[in-house]
Amino acid sequence: MKVRIHRKDSSVPLPEYQTPGSVAFDLAASEDTTVPPREIRLIPTGLVICTPPGHILLVATRSSTPMKKGLMLANGIGIIDQDFCGPDDEIKLQLFNFTDQPVEIKKGDRLAQGLFLKLDRVEWEEVSQLENKTRGGFGSTG
Repeated sequence: MKVRIHRKDSSVPLPEYQTPGSVAFDLAASEDTTVPPREIRLIPTGLVICTPPGHILLVATRSSTPMKKGLMLANGIGIIDQDFCGPDDEIKLQLFNFTDQPVEIKKGDRLAQGLFLKLDRVEWEEVSQLENKTRGGFGSTG
C-alpha cells in the first residue's frame, strides 16, 4: 500500500519499520523539547500522513517509552482519521510525563508507533430486545 506523506522539515526522516517482523512504524520527535513533571505536551513529528481511504492510522506509545522516558500517550491511543491530512495537519504526540522530574526529548527520539488498520463503517440495526444471555461485567470470565 502506498501512503502519501509530507515532511514539514526535510531533515525529519520518514517513518521506518525497525525489523522485518515489525507490524508498526516508529514516530519520532521533530524537535528538542522538555515535558515538565505531571504535565502533558504536544510533541511534533514533522509529518503529515494521509491515511488511505478505508483505513485508520492508529498511534500507540512504543513499549519502551514509559520505562525509558517516563512518558505515555495521554489519551492512551491516537486515532488519525482519513480527512486529517491538510497542509497543517501534522501528527503530534500528546505525551504525559508521569514522573516527578522533567523529561528531555531530543529530535529523532522514537516515542510512538503507527499502524494502519482496515475499517468498516457500520449501519445500526436497532432492536427492541436482545436474545443473548448477559455475560457479566469486568472480570466475569475469571
